Amino acid sequence: MRSREKKIARAWLTSPSSGVIELAHDWRARHKPPLSLSLGGAAAAPHFATLTRLPDYTFGLESAYFVNKKGEIFFFLPTSRLPADIDFLTTAVYLAGDFNGWEQAVGQREWRLQAGTLAGDAVLMLAQRADKFFGQPPMRFKFITGDHRWLGVPNDAPNLIRDDQGNANRFIDPERTGQHRFHFTLAGPLDLAEPWAVLWFEGEVAQSVPLRPGDFFHQLKTHLPLGSFPGQDETVFRLFAPRAKNVELRVCDNLAAQDTAHAYPLARNPYAPAVWEVTLAQNLHGWFYWYQVDGPQNEFGFFNRAQRILDPYALATVDRIGPGIVLDRGWVGRGDRDFSTPAWQDLVIAEAHVRDLTAHAPVKASPAERSGFTGLTKWVQSPSFYLHKLGVNAVELQPVQEFDNQTREEYHWGYMTNSFFAPESSYSLDPARASGVRELQDLVRAFHRRGIAVLLDVVFNHVGEPAHLMFIDKLYYFEQDDDGKLANWSGCGNDLRARSAMVTRLIIDSCTHLIEVYGVDGFRFDLADLIGVDVLREVEASLKKVKPDVVLISEPWSFRGHIAGALRDTGWASWNDGYRKFLGEFVRGGGTHEGFAYFLKGSPWHFAKWPAQTVNYTESHDDRTWIDLITENADHNGFAPTANDRRRTHLMAAVLFASIGIPMISSGQDFLRSKRGVNNTYQQGDLNALDYRRLYRFPSTHAYFADWIAFRRSERGRLLRLFSPPAETFFQFCFAADSNAVAVIYNADRSHGPLRLLFAVNPTLNDVSVPLGEPVASAAWRQLADHERFFADGSHEPAQPVEAELFLPALGCGLWVNEG
Repeated sequence: MRSREKKIARAWLTSPSSGVIELAHDWRARHKPPLSLSLGGAAAAPHFATLTRLPDYTFGLESAYFVNKKGEIFFFLPTSRLPADIDFLTTAVYLAGDFNGWEQAVGQREWRLQAGTLAGDAVLMLAQRADKFFGQPPMRFKFITGDHRWLGVPNDAPNLIRDDQGNANRFIDPERTGQHRFHFTLAGPLDLAEPWAVLWFEGEVAQSVPLRPGDFFHQLKTHLPLGSFPGQDETVFRLFAPRAKNVELRVCDNLAAQDTAHAYPLARNPYAPAVWEVTLAQNLHGWFYWYQVDGPQNEFGFFNRAQRILDPYALATVDRIGPGIVLDRGWVGRGDRDFSTPAWQDLVIAEAHVRDLTAHAPVKASPAERSGFTGLTKWVQSPSFYLHKLGVNAVELQPVQEFDNQTREEYHWGYMTNSFFAPESSYSLDPARASGVRELQDLVRAFHRRGIAVLLDVVFNHVGEPAHLMFIDKLYYFEQDDDGKLANWSGCGNDLRARSAMVTRLIIDSCTHLIEVYGVDGFRFDLADLIGVDVLREVEASLKKVKPDVVLISEPWSFRGHIAGALRDTGWASWNDGYRKFLGEFVRGGGTHEGFAYFLKGSPWHFAKWPAQTVNYTESHDDRTWIDLITENADHNGFAPTANDRRRTHLMAAVLFASIGIPMISSGQDFLRSKRGVNNTYQQGDLNALDYRRLYRFPSTHAYFADWIAFRRSERGRLLRLFSPPAETFFQFCFAADSNAVAVIYNADRSHGPLRLLFAVNPTLNDVSVPLGEPVASAAWRQLADHERFFADGSHEPAQPVEAELFLPALGCGLWVNEG
């Protein structure tokens, strides 16, 4: 059937007894379209109690335009949907698109939206003759402010279209202008466990589309505890499955008995119909269990009553498939409570992977211990533990929740989560006995005793295989289009619908569990753009009730977009990818004066509203290592770095630790860790494992990083660890002529006391003099470091004096202090 012949575009329920049908084209006839409900292809279904055309502007609320019967097109924005920092009374907003040169519309009176009301709501609106906006291909449009700020297009807009660069715009469909939507009501509620459809029936020809539950469905929730709960003489099992027809529990007391596991049907909770539960008259602590769920079969269902489903709230699991393990909360216990999480501005983070840290660690450990939590705990407890000697006070562990590695031996980064509560089974010595619970608790406690906070990299934007939540309810748990095709902005094939009420709760409950049971200090949210700003705000509010000083960091992008700017008014920090790109260019002589000042000052306002809101970094797990990225060697192979590679790494470290914000390094970056030029090593444990022998090859580079970290964390380094944004006069920048060499004075206005710092860096291959001026040079400056080392207090190193024309050697830098 060609799309031109399609009669119904989509249909959705707005409540169990009402909904909306959207036709493929405007319906201008006076009689009603031939629509009816069906169940599984049969016509035996409730009749519409009412079927009425919706007002044209209701389509405009989603599409930002509609056309009235007079042929006028109205473009409009409800003022309630404008970004919070835009005052519609003082900010001009313009219509821009294919028809007026896009950004050229700014300042043009005929394209400015005017304040008005529509159906009693305040809006910004522009009316024109419709025919000049109709064309093939359809014309695109967007809204832009007078200061050239583009207003975003919601991801669920019915007329969203993306260009080749991924930019989101809207389009105008001449055949869908607001005359194509009908509202219906029914005499009674529909059973959501049935595959309802809407029929268009004319003569002998029938078309149908599935009738999907709408927003009300995604707000179904419960406050009941979920999971398994063994008590003195009973165990309660409880699962949220809003469209299930039947739910069955299987339990057994040993893994060899899975084929003969006991089966028990669950019943709907009479007070929470989306919740299924059963109580068994026995304490089943240590038993194994899984679910099997049946439900409606259509584009929006992936129900399979033969599929084994791991409980989303299982506290431990044998492996990625399951079964889950019933655990008594008293046995599980509580995490470390004796550690004080550092203030955000005091953090120095090292990103690390459990197996990368332990694979070649110089400690006595069995192969099984070395591949998981226990081996890492032994390494952390060792007097020579690498990260302790480096001086960081926070570790960001790549995922430790159960992920979808096929075997215990398989190396995995962990970004394909299968259970949000269970510790990774392959990192555990005896997963069938849930040993990972104790082992992860011990690991966090060991880090804390070293004075190192533990942040966990968590993945709530998609799931691993098998996608257990898919078999509980694909429609409720996953983003998808009107044909049931899964969204894939994560690049992993299934994007979780974080805004569904129980997915938001699942995220909050999981993080709360990790804080309370394991004692973790914070989280880094993978691809947080897919979680969404509203959900992130809710997560923040909930977790701060559990742990007021919890550290919250977002990876603020996805293949869909970037939300760092939208997070400025929240308590979330963000990985700063712009910083990573800039500094990689800067140490090779690139970048601009403005860029250097912006990133050194903590990417203020445009990215970070407060200093610790930017996480500055130049290497992470998901790309080439730093040395492989910047090396002068061929094929990005920095295994044997050149002298310039090493000097540029020192400049990078100096700028990184001298920048306002939270510095983060990748473990091994301080000893020039190389993956021999390979870019994506997510399953290559041999390339990822830290080669600690490089500490002996490059001891001075490791020492340089460690000394910078120690300085940053010292009393003199407090000027780099700002809590609040400083005045513009706090910094004084001096740039060399025709060069990117620069010197910067911290606390130039003495607003933070008498202490001042002078930091200067020359990223070029030529010696440079930076003009400081006599007033600066005349102060009593004492050099603390150059591009090779820090000077010990009272040492007689050849310290460089500060002069009006400050000399900086090629690929050189220096740090000086003036103590008033």
